[in-house]
Amino acid sequence: MSLLPNPSRKITSEIELTDVETQLCTFLDECCADLKNTKGLDTSCRIAGGWVRDKLLGLQSNDIDIALTDMMGDDFAAHLDAFAKSKNVKTGPIAIINPNPEQSKHLQTARIPIFGLDLDLVNLRSEEYADNSRIPTAIAFGTPLQDALRRDITINALFYNVHTRAVEDFTGKVGIEDLKSGTIRTPLPPRETFLDDPLRILRSIRFASRFNFDIVPAIAEAVQDSDIKKALVTKIKRERVGEEVSKIMKGPDPSRGIQLIDDLSLYDSVFNVLPGEVEASLSAPLAPRTLSVKAECILRSILSPPDSVLANITRVHPALVSAVKEDSTAAARLHLAAALTPYFGITYGDKKKKTASAVECAIRESLKLGTQNHYVDGIPLLFEAAQLLRNPDLNQEKFKTPSERVAVGLFLRQKALHHPSSGARWQLAALFSLVQELSPHYDPTTNQLDVAEAVKLIELYNAFVNRVEELGLRDVGEEKPLLNGNTVGQILGAARPGAWTGHVLARVMEWQLQNPKGTIDECTAWLKEEQSAGRIDIDSEPASKRARTKR
Repeated sequence: MSLLPNPSRKITSEIELTDVETQLCTFLDECCADLKNTKGLDTSCRIAGGWVRDKLLGLQSNDIDIALTDMMGDDFAAHLDAFAKSKNVKTGPIAIINPNPEQSKHLQTARIPIFGLDLDLVNLRSEEYADNSRIPTAIAFGTPLQDALRRDITINALFYNVHTRAVEDFTGKVGIEDLKSGTIRTPLPPRETFLDDPLRILRSIRFASRFNFDIVPAIAEAVQDSDIKKALVTKIKRERVGEEVSKIMKGPDPSRGIQLIDDLSLYDSVFNVLPGEVEASLSAPLAPRTLSVKAECILRSILSPPDSVLANITRVHPALVSAVKEDSTAAARLHLAAALTPYFGITYGDKKKKTASAVECAIRESLKLGTQNHYVDGIPLLFEAAQLLRNPDLNQEKFKTPSERVAVGLFLRQKALHHPSSGARWQLAALFSLVQELSPHYDPTTNQLDVAEAVKLIELYNAFVNRVEELGLRDVGEEKPLLNGNTVGQILGAARPGAWTGHVLARVMEWQLQNPKGTIDECTAWLKEEQSAGRIDIDSEPASKRARTKR
């Protein structure tokens, strides 16, 4: 289901409940009435935040957060569980989620399953912040107004009162109006909101890209404040930055998110927070940050051809586009790789290696992202492969020797182009390489592309893909040698594997590529013949030669 709101739906302040949601609200209302009758507590329940926003936008949401007045979540959960048992309503076990400020969980939350839904229960609160941290220094029971004002943006500050069945907007109807107009604004002045918690800047960008909403000028102005830029770097754990960036990349419009990061001059604060020793040893300065926007625009145009800068020119080979659809992690990885284009070709000095990938360091240190979606392991391979694939003209000698099928097959089997455990496939590598080659020919300020150069490049890559398929090499990376190391040792009469084994297996693969219909028996006969002719010698090969062969 698309996360974008239905443009044909008129947004009102009324919410249409499903049967289960109606049942839930009725039950919560009865539970609160029972609390008052049995314990004299005047507690009320409101569904807060994202569920209210999504329902008003015509989207279904199962993210149900219950905000409680004057009562802790665990206490209410215990009473709700007992009340449910008295009514023969089945509930699941209560889970207590303790405060974890590093993950933006500042209060204890109780979770209880009921009616097939998971309810998160927490009290309304007010917060105070220190200058050097986004973690509140003081948290107390608050009013609905105080709770609404402490939220990131107005469209996330709405409540649904389960007792009155009405949407409540304590920011003064701003949230509802912002939903109608497609506006991202903060409940309090942006400077105050962002200095308290700079992560709200990235959340504003994420929701603007998710719903295709506009950010108000006041936010754009506040973000240019040097104090806020500094706070974005110093007050937020990089894991939280990476989490928001990943959500943008996996959202319905990552292009808008990348564009907003560039428009708000936030690129370095988001993507370029590196350890000092790494920054000092970079092989070159980062390229202009607008390259991220250029690469992303080209990528989006390839993946979504209609109404794009590539709409009226040669289409990119469908095999490259279909490869993205076949891998559920590929799209987010490609979008983040496009955003990191300013790192292309840059290395740094590493203590363990002579050189290391700067883009890998950016993912690992600036975003603290790991192997989810094959970010930290897959994107560096995309960058490496793009350098290998640049100008894939099959008339080059490297694609002809010893024969075209062998040369192209071995080329596609390189780790950068095919490494399943890191998400690397040659089709995705070719797509990203094409993006990198097209990007210099696109001007984002005019949204103009050098059509002649673009057509030339797309036809070159299409010819490469066509020839790979004609040669029957589309799945060459998945091919296994007909003979394994043990079998080769037995055929050649070797007592044990050695440095020669990898060299011989590589020759076996060359033979397979040259003889795509060859059998194991035929390969065995060829291998014995090679040994008899003295072209394979497992006994007399000097150690120095074996070392060179292994390398």
